[in-house]
Amino acid sequence: MSFFKKLFGGGDKAAPPAPSSEPVEYKGFAIIAAPVAEGGQFRVAGSVEKQLGGETKTHRFIRADLFSDREEAVAATIRKAQLIIDQNGDRLF
Repeated sequence: MSFFKKLFGGGDKAAPPAPSSEPVEYKGFAIIAAPVAEGGQFRVAGSVEKQLGGETKTHRFIRADLFSDREEAVAATIRKAQLIIDQNGDRLF
């Protein structure tokens, strides 16, 4: 029975998200790393925010990259967000 629960998701609760890190400023954007705990590892995830026209715009992202250490996942999230900002700038919103 336990096999079917795992196979079809009938009993396991989703892991709570790891707490967000403090925002990191980069080229006028705020990067908030929020790696997702998943199977004993952490998935790269976070958001990029910017004030535009008196309103806070937010772009959330999640990537396939997994790390065993939360701090490594936070560092990778910040690097990914910087790349997203460099490639898109304000067009991100």
